[in-house]
Amino acid sequence: MITVRAFRVWESAALPCYSTAESACFDISACLIDDERILMVDRFNSQVARTRIEDGRVTIFPNCRALIPTGLIFDIPAGWSLRVHPRSGLAFKKGITLANCEGIVDSDYFHQTFVALYNTTEQPFLVKHGDRIAQGELVPVDKVAFEFTEQAPQPRSERAGGFGSTGIDPEPTP
Repeated sequence: MITVRAFRVWESAALPCYSTAESACFDISACLIDDERILMVDRFNSQVARTRIEDGRVTIFPNCRALIPTGLIFDIPAGWSLRVHPRSGLAFKKGITLANCEGIVDSDYFHQTFVALYNTTEQPFLVKHGDRIAQGELVPVDKVAFEFTEQAPQPRSERAGGFGSTGIDPEPTP
């Protein structure tokens, strides 16, 4: 087991933890400190506001993205990265997902980690201090080398085309 140290920017920041013994990812929580401000942007990329946190709560407006603080600075070991994923329940039941689909925190990043949440709905969504807003996993980083070549790669299978070339799955049988 690898140990990842986390520095608390705020004393009330929650240390990530696994919900069950077999959980593949650990939960990451919001750290909402009163009078701090959250950057929120709408779908047209015009800044909506630096919304003020009140009573440990902030509202993500419909079709807006918000940078939610975790209150943690992770000391990620060299050769590893922290991958941040949406929580499936929030995404499916509430329409709250990550603005960037998957966040990646590199081992040389040394600032507070934020989670970019996106409200895909037409309803405001309330985030409270301590809410589990994302899940994360530590992933080894394999570096690769790139080089130019004078010859295009040759086919390795019977695949006939490019994007979408393997077809559409048949309709499921009820």
